[in-house]
Amino acid sequence: MVTTIIIILTVIVSVLSFGQNEFLPQSLSHPEWFDKLKFNAYLIVHKKEHQRLLSSGFVHGSSWHLIFNMLTLYFFGYFVEDCFIEIFGAKGEFVYALMYLLAIVVSSLSDLIKHKDDPWFNAIGASGAVSAVIFAAILLDPKLGICFFFIPIPIPGYIFGPLYLIYCQYMAKKNIDNIGHSAHFWGAVFGFVFPILLCPTLFKLFLSYF
Repeated sequence: MVTTIIIILTVIVSVLSFGQNEFLPQSLSHPEWFDKLKFNAYLIVHKKEHQRLLSSGFVHGSSWHLIFNMLTLYFFGYFVEDCFIEIFGAKGEFVYALMYLLAIVVSSLSDLIKHKDDPWFNAIGASGAVSAVIFAAILLDPKLGICFFFIPIPIPGYIFGPLYLIYCQYMAKKNIDNIGHSAHFWGAVFGFVFPILLCPTLFKLFLSYF
């Protein structure tokens, strides 16, 4: 249920903030939302607009950006949510929602520190939180098959995970595109560690797969 709510809310906010687009008439679009919700480290630090740390996870730069993130969340989110309900009982949905929301914030902290004096630096999207969900899924089922970009054959999670982190670190250092690789990296790490902090036996279970 939480995954469904997150997807619906993210789609609504993102589409409404696109501005003129193929989805909505101009009378229903709110392009001003995009500027008010996006991550901007300078405004967060110097103007105390702390809400941007969280709100930035609910806006996207394009329909394809939105579709990719929400499809990925759809494929992994329900699995993780069901596992959390099984592990944490009645609190499972709350724990899952908390992990997702905290991941949006935690995944942006590196860029917050690095770009706190850069008024031009902006970031948007749920990728950091979605990365957290993927890595929580890897923790819960290390042999879970994951497709990576153009590779059609599913890669086991325990192999995909390290490759993904290495790729994110490499691309973050290269800084040759407009993708938040640092947010992906820290979101992924958080998604793996957060459940373990609440239930340390999960790490023992993870190791038992090998």
